[in-house]
Amino acid sequence: MASQMAIFTRTKTLFAKTLNPNLKSLSISTFTFLSQEPQLAESTPTTPLPPNPATGSPVYSENWRNQAPNSETLAQSLIPLGLLKNASTQRVQAISQTIDAQTLMDLFANWMTSKRWSDMKEMFEYWIRSLDVHGKPNKPDVGLYNHYIRANFMLEASTAELIDLVAQTEDFAIVPNTASYNLVLKAMHQAGESEAAQKWLERMLQGGKDSLPDDETYDLLISLLFSKGEIDSSLKYIDMALKSGYMLSMNVFTECVRGCVDERRPDALVSIIKKCKTMDQNKALCPTWNLCIIIAEVAVQEDNSELAFYALEFLARWMARGENARPPVLLSADEGLVVSVLGTAGRTFNQKLLDASWAVLRRSLRQKRVPKPESYLGKIYAHASMGDLQRAFITLNEFETAYGDSIIDMEEIFSPFTSLYPLVVACSRKGFETLDSVYFQLENLSRAEPPYKSVAAINCVILGCANIWDLDRAYQTFEAMGSSFGLTPDIHSYNALIYAFGKLKKCCCLQMYCGA
Repeated sequence: MASQMAIFTRTKTLFAKTLNPNLKSLSISTFTFLSQEPQLAESTPTTPLPPNPATGSPVYSENWRNQAPNSETLAQSLIPLGLLKNASTQRVQAISQTIDAQTLMDLFANWMTSKRWSDMKEMFEYWIRSLDVHGKPNKPDVGLYNHYIRANFMLEASTAELIDLVAQTEDFAIVPNTASYNLVLKAMHQAGESEAAQKWLERMLQGGKDSLPDDETYDLLISLLFSKGEIDSSLKYIDMALKSGYMLSMNVFTECVRGCVDERRPDALVSIIKKCKTMDQNKALCPTWNLCIIIAEVAVQEDNSELAFYALEFLARWMARGENARPPVLLSADEGLVVSVLGTAGRTFNQKLLDASWAVLRRSLRQKRVPKPESYLGKIYAHASMGDLQRAFITLNEFETAYGDSIIDMEEIFSPFTSLYPLVVACSRKGFETLDSVYFQLENLSRAEPPYKSVAAINCVILGCANIWDLDRAYQTFEAMGSSFGLTPDIHSYNALIYAFGKLKKCCCLQMYCGA
């Protein structure tokens, strides 16, 4: 019996040491409850369990066994957590496998706002090497791939690298569109590669309807060419853009105007402005106020009446905008500039330019004062050069009404030998036929209500008769000044008559007249 108890005791001790080798002695507690003091377990390498869905892990939305979690929730959680910056490569790869193309597009749209270009590039490269939920390789569309190109562009990738990215679209069976090409063109614009940019545009034209140039394409290329001083190429592509119906940006239009002005290409500028005015999307284009003035000055120097008219039209548009603004901004054209444009109108026989010049001048003065004498003389010259004698004498009447009693140096201002000589030439252009017509018109006006009687006008007729060597008509007109018009001859009247006698060398007759 004692041997049996010894064997039992030895066996029980051995069994207890086998289960717990650290146990040195086995004792039976005399307390009611066994000791339940917690013991720290030794750390041993184990495989971690999948995350609990209840912990809010962005990788799992419902259950860890779900292979396709809610990608929209995942995309939203990636933004504030900044997982790409801190996560391991395996982690990013796992994330990229759970996002479809549309969700990645939405994610990139948010990242573009915060300019996370490096994250966009990294995520796309992981995503493109991952498999979708069906076990197939992820396939981007052209919009998503353009985001990838844009990220590389913003990370200052070279033009060659971006061209390679566009070429790699064939690997994904997608066709690059206009936006794809424009991103490369932006890089060329920054690098100043004008020749490559022109070749790139030609490639776009040959690429099909999806890659045809748009407004942005032409703006980038034209701006680049103007910055390089390649005016002819710039004008070529502007013409191409306008013929295709595209809208020019204000910056490109301004650069075009400056380029043509600096290179003295008024005809080319006129052609571009004409085409823009015929298009609804471009007719509102207008250079700055100061640039309009420069255009007018160049037009005067080149005697280009069309360009001068467009310059005045732009100025009038700015004046109207200022008047309609709140508070009003009253802009005024320089009167000296208008006088110069009046001279251009006279030299180019452009009635439309003449009317526009006077309208701009009147609008600039705003009835606060009358135009200066030079303005009236410029208008008289323009009318006279165009053979419109009726309007020329009407302007002379306005001139005399405005300054007849206020100017001290009247003799020089209304002299037919200097200031009014263009009117004299116009009166004698067709010989006595024109002179007689002008004389009878002045005679009829003297009997009108109110009557118009002008010594300066009759002096022009007298000197006109002298210019055609018609002494008799000159003398008869001089005599009629007092008898028919009731006017007193002035110094210019006598000088004109003396000039007629001297031209025919009738000195004796002159002496007889003076003696009489």
